[in-house]
Amino acid sequence: MDRIDAMKVFIAALDEGSLAGASRRTGRSPAAVSRAVAFLEAHVGVPLLHRTTRSIKLSEAGERYAAACRRVLAELEEADRQAAGERSVPRGTLTITATVFAGVELLRPIVDAFIDEHPTVNVRMHLLERAVNLIDEGMDLALRITHLADSNLIAHRIGEVRRVTVASPRYLATHPRIDEPQDLAKHKIVTTAHMGIDSWSFPPPSGSTIARAVAFAPRLVVNNVRAAIASAVDGYGVTRVLSYHVARQVQSDELRIVLTDFEPDPIPVSLVSPQGRLAVPKVRAFVDFAVPRLRAAFARLTP
Repeated sequence: MDRIDAMKVFIAALDEGSLAGASRRTGRSPAAVSRAVAFLEAHVGVPLLHRTTRSIKLSEAGERYAAACRRVLAELEEADRQAAGERSVPRGTLTITATVFAGVELLRPIVDAFIDEHPTVNVRMHLLERAVNLIDEGMDLALRITHLADSNLIAHRIGEVRRVTVASPRYLATHPRIDEPQDLAKHKIVTTAHMGIDSWSFPPPSGSTIARAVAFAPRLVVNNVRAAIASAVDGYGVTRVLSYHVARQVQSDELRIVLTDFEPDPIPVSLVSPQGRLAVPKVRAFVDFAVPRLRAAFARLTP
């Protein structure tokens, strides 16, 4: 069996979430799909998938192998286009990653408009609450809300966001004033693991270089920013999020920002890609299309 062909079947199974889905997508029989995966597992000498009757899950070795397969297939696809003289035409599958909130609220409408304008480009969006190694996992682009340290990435600055502390007007009217970070100890805290489950950090006080950490016993810890915001809007406590998360709620006065004089430095927002990927037409076309729209979106979402 051809190894590249088997890789394509393997990746199709991952993208579809099952061997049956890969069968439908590739037009092969379920037995042929199973043989392709078994061929790869025999070749590498370790199991790549954990199979159940309804789904599949990557093994630890399978995760690494899948990332390598995506990278190999993307490079082969690009080599084919170069040989065919099609480098000037955006086409093929573009892979993009972002956090769930940013991907759904900001990136998804831009992607919809982009693929409507470029019918020869397909997009796969991977919305994840973890850092993705673009090269190892075969991604073309990422929307990053962080201070960048990876020199292997080309960054297009989009804007910046702030870490803001918010509560509803109803909550603030019936609880002690919040004039400085230490006042949070008197309050009900709704938090996420991303912001800190038992303390929040604030800039150093005047005359010091040591950041101040305000410890608390949270009343509610959630793993989803929308849940934290909903609880704060309903008056159940004070939460800390990024400014773009609550721009709509602040504008409608469902939430109010407190401790504005104690906010940490803003966090940059960038659209990044591995070096060399901008030479690929589909990537260049998306960057040119998305960057001005993302800049406008983040500017609009600055309370």
